Amino acid sequence: MAFDFKKEYKEFYMPKNKPEIVTVPKMNYIAVRGKGNPNVEGGAYQQAIGILYAVAYTIKMSYKGSHRIEGFFEYVVPPLEGFWWQDDVCGVDYSDKDSFNWISVIRLPDFVTEDDFRWAVEEAGRKKKLDCSSTEFFVVDEGLCVQIMHNGPFDDEPATVAIIDRYLKENGYENDINDTRLHHEIYLSDARRVAPEKWKTVIRHPIRKIKD
Repeated sequence: MAFDFKKEYKEFYMPKNKPEIVTVPKMNYIAVRGKGNPNVEGGAYQQAIGILYAVAYTIKMSYKGSHRIEGFFEYVVPPLEGFWWQDDVCGVDYSDKDSFNWISVIRLPDFVTEDDFRWAVEEAGRKKKLDCSSTEFFVVDEGLCVQIMHNGPFDDEPATVAIIDRYLKENGYENDINDTRLHHEIYLSDARRVAPEKWKTVIRHPIRKIKD
């Protein structure tokens, strides 16, 4: 049976509907950076998603071709994730999606090296006739975070974020969102096939303990 990150690492992908604190280890990702409203049909964000999956599936299926990745094992491609921020905005202003900056990512298994990644970018571009040069091998060490499962449309996220903020205040923590530690979302539902009211999204924020 193929290795499934969501099942093997439930503490990072399947939080409860209430805030919980986790220490997230360093992880490697395929990443594409961009700006603008993610809902624009055929826009930069949707194009980035196509590129991410092209590279991700090239790596996943590499064992069927001539490129051999040391330590490779069969696995389920992890879910799409995103890091989001807006210039000069503390937190996220959901009413102004045009001002979003984003880094869209898909997690890589640890056995994928930067050389393997570069091979996959070239191979995906060749096979799919797609320019994948915008991708990067992206390493994130999130550390201490709070996370919660958000159920429903993305526009309803502020209410869930408010639950996180109350929890932090009551437990001696504060948000530590800055230029390098960002609002993080993990998308567990296929928005093309699932009704918005049934979407499941992990919301994760970097935090720090308030000093006495």
